[in-house]
Amino acid sequence: MEIYLIRHTTPDIPRGVCYGQADIDVKETFHAEASMIKKHLPDYIQHVYSSPLKRCRKLAEWLFPRMPVLFHDDLKEINFGDWELKKWDDISKDETQPWMENFVNVCAPGGENYVRLFNRSIDLFNQIEQTAAVAIVTHGGVIRSILSHITNTSLKDSFHTFSLHYGCVVKIFKENNQYTYEFIHNMKPAEV
Repeated sequence: MEIYLIRHTTPDIPRGVCYGQADIDVKETFHAEASMIKKHLPDYIQHVYSSPLKRCRKLAEWLFPRMPVLFHDDLKEINFGDWELKKWDDISKDETQPWMENFVNVCAPGGENYVRLFNRSIDLFNQIEQTAAVAIVTHGGVIRSILSHITNTSLKDSFHTFSLHYGCVVKIFKENNQYTYEFIHNMKPAEV
């Protein structure tokens, strides 16, 4: 059993803009980044799951052109609701401060919190066929949720514990009946 968690390539969005479930495209560096990812994946992947958002869909279909990709909404990034595609600096501090202080439990207006993202991610992770080599093309929040789950890391600490660059690949496997993981690719895209 091997599961490869793959984060999408660099999104085509200016720095400082809030995005989660907004369906944005990827930068022109996509092919270079995707080629780097491909080098770190085995050729015996049997099942592919992906977020349906364009930045993941495009990568999943490019990496696995001859395989059916199973798209699941539960693999989408966190929903920032009313904040989607707004500049962080343009959102009232009165709105963002409670979330910044407790992003695990506080929802963005019209969106969701980290607990909800975690719950839906882990519900699907537990349903995925784990007797074969599986690839999951998704987002940083989902990958952190899965890594938090298998390592018993608190959600609050997950951003400091798991540094995930765009295009990273994390391999999960079972050892002595326990999940373990290793980063097999995690370079800043600028280094591609």
